[in-house]
Amino acid sequence: MTKLKNMKLQSKFMAGYLIACAFPLLVVSSIIYSQSAAGLEDSSQEFAALYTSQIENSLNEFMKEYDKVTKSILVDNELISKLGEEHDVSMDEYILQKLSVQRVLMRVALLKPEINNVILISRDNSVYQYTNTSSTVSESALLSQAWYKQVRSSEDTFFITGLHDRSYYEDKGKGALVTVGRVLLSSEGAFTGVLLIDLDPFTLMELNHEFVLTRDKYGMSVIISKLSGETVYHSDAASGRVPWMQVLAEGNDFTKDVSNNDQIVISGSTQLGNLVIKTEIPREALLHKIERIRLVTVILIIIGFIITLLISFGLSLRITKPIKALRRSMKQAETGQYLPIESIQANDEIGSLVRSYNKMIVVIRTLIEDVYIAEIKHRKAKFLALQNQINPHMLYNTLESIRMKALVKEEEEIAGMIKILARMFRLTLGKDGRQNSIKQEIDYTINYLQLQNIRFDDRFLLDIRMPEEMLQCSIIPLVFQPIVENSILHGFKGYEGNMHIVIEGMWTADGGILIRIMDDGIGISQEKQEELRAVLEDAALDKYKLEETDNLEGEGLGLKNIAERVKLHYGDLYYLMIRSGEDKGTTVELLIPKY
Repeated sequence: MTKLKNMKLQSKFMAGYLIACAFPLLVVSSIIYSQSAAGLEDSSQEFAALYTSQIENSLNEFMKEYDKVTKSILVDNELISKLGEEHDVSMDEYILQKLSVQRVLMRVALLKPEINNVILISRDNSVYQYTNTSSTVSESALLSQAWYKQVRSSEDTFFITGLHDRSYYEDKGKGALVTVGRVLLSSEGAFTGVLLIDLDPFTLMELNHEFVLTRDKYGMSVIISKLSGETVYHSDAASGRVPWMQVLAEGNDFTKDVSNNDQIVISGSTQLGNLVIKTEIPREALLHKIERIRLVTVILIIIGFIITLLISFGLSLRITKPIKALRRSMKQAETGQYLPIESIQANDEIGSLVRSYNKMIVVIRTLIEDVYIAEIKHRKAKFLALQNQINPHMLYNTLESIRMKALVKEEEEIAGMIKILARMFRLTLGKDGRQNSIKQEIDYTINYLQLQNIRFDDRFLLDIRMPEEMLQCSIIPLVFQPIVENSILHGFKGYEGNMHIVIEGMWTADGGILIRIMDDGIGISQEKQEELRAVLEDAALDKYKLEETDNLEGEGLGLKNIAERVKLHYGDLYYLMIRSGEDKGTTVELLIPKY
């Protein structure tokens, strides 16, 4: 323990890095896992490719067989070519013709046991059908189907459609169909009709027991689509996992390359019908065999990490504990509590830093207690002594007595001035600890201007432009009157006519209060403006000085006093600013928060 306490900071970090073995454990485990997963993925891809190849061969055989089935109708091409010719036939001839077509369609249906419905549409859109079920086709509904219109305009003679619903059947049953067919042409190449064979999608590929097991094990899906993007077959619908109508409603284009990190996709195609086969296998399902390896790997990594974390925490705690104590002490110093760190420190760089900090804190606290606090207490005592000498009631009574004497002597102007002066004293001395409001500041300023108007024969006009709710907000005392006094003292020199003073208040975007005190006096010279701006900019630096060092004139000292009080009371975000130009009047701008 003694050796550990005497270790240097760099040695402690080096010891922590050497002990931390979680990183190599993580790297080795990840390599083993990734190699196992890659091997299984390669095997699964080979299996999926083999399965897709088998489906491709089976589908090619299916398309070849139905190519032959649909070609078999060409044996009776002469009969079909006569259908729809523009000449009148007798009823007997029409019946014989229809029976002949029925026999041809029945012969086609008997070629494959899964064929239930065979439809022939002649060139004049007459519909002939053969079915071994009770469901028949609505001719008008069939001819209006979008897939039929697409087939009719196709250049391929042998075709297979995408999945479509049974809405053109009279029973309008649920489920989906695919249609295999052929465009019939005469020996001269002219269009004579279309042969349609409606099939259940199950007939395209039978899901044997092995596929169902593989699908449940790996989550495999087989999708057969046309090159145009229409889905012809989906194993999830064929197996009952999702309804066929859901596959129709989604309308996904499975011909696009969807290989990504989440699944493996193997593709194939048919020689006839332009069909695309895709076998999709989720990678997560393929990796289930190494789930146990991954689980063991994760457990080992977690255990190793916890052990490393505990050891590293123990070592880092010895390093960071004094740093945290130092930070806490600094936070206390910011609030005025200058307390040294009392815990025993190690003999390293941090311990030496903490001991130096403790010495500094002791020196600062001594200086503050012996010099700063003593000076503040001295000033406070002098202020209280001066304040106690003023008895507000005695002062009010005395002024009232003088006013009554003036009235007796019929000196009404003097009596009015004394009354205003008493009102001003009452505003400044009669607060009894209450907060000062903007309204009180304005009242005090109004009384001051009344005195000046008596002196200067009503030459000052005051205009208050401020929202009613703003008048109730708090403000530090004695702000407006000194600014207005400066306007009179320096803006009224050599000024002829009445002087207008405006006190304007408005809300800022962030909820603060912006106050402008404007006059139309003679203004301030450029040289004086620069001097005043420099004084106001120094207010933030001088706000904590105990003694006033600047040798300023009265107006500069008054404005600086207000600026310093604004900074002290509200913070550095708020300010007092002066704007003026020669012969253009003066504007003093004040920004304070809303209280």
